[in-house]
Amino acid sequence: MGKLGVVIVAAGKGSRMRTAESKQYLLLGQKPILVHTLQLFQNIHAVDEIILVVGEADVERCRGYVQGYGLSKVTSVIAGGNERQDSVKRGLDALQDSTECVLVHDGVRPFTNIEHVFECIRKAQEQDAAVLAVPVKDTIKIVNAAKQIQSTPDRRSLWAIQTPQAFRLALLKEAHERAERDAFIGTDDAMLVERMGITVHVVEGDYYNIKITTPEDLPWAEWILHNVRREGHQ
Repeated sequence: MGKLGVVIVAAGKGSRMRTAESKQYLLLGQKPILVHTLQLFQNIHAVDEIILVVGEADVERCRGYVQGYGLSKVTSVIAGGNERQDSVKRGLDALQDSTECVLVHDGVRPFTNIEHVFECIRKAQEQDAAVLAVPVKDTIKIVNAAKQIQSTPDRRSLWAIQTPQAFRLALLKEAHERAERDAFIGTDDAMLVERMGITVHVVEGDYYNIKITTPEDLPWAEWILHNVRREGHQ
């Protein structure tokens, strides 16, 4: 089997957190959120290489994390682009040529269940593209610019998409190249693959795999850290 690479994207400013510090560097149990995420993949035996993509001003800080926390699988810390999509592409381009499959993951998602990561990898190896997701719990409404409800889609068909998203590397690189050529910006990597006519498969994850985005997420994250995702208690 070819090598497994991980691209962790943490180049965003995170204005919704309303803090001077970018959310990925806020402390969670005495360590930056991003370090928890990096350690998750560092400790997965199947992972050969991690590329970390961050804001240009944070490259040196993050290289310090790699040294200080012994993150030996992080082979490159590079500056991202204007859009998340640009940052992912830079990360893909930095992977070794021998990489067969890649996981793309949010730097502020530190609580992914390792077994779900393996399921996502297995599905991508079988079917070329797979994403973690959970069924939507709430009723969702389509609302117009005037904040008027237009329709109510069937909740049974709605899933909230998470990361990691797993792909054959050659496929995802082609999807990014086509998107760049067409000046298309997608909301996630799966969307770029979908527009090529490729089926993306869903692997059911869990609701603890949160993306730490707003101030309300922080106390919830502390609770998950201490009660659910303690080291060795996946």
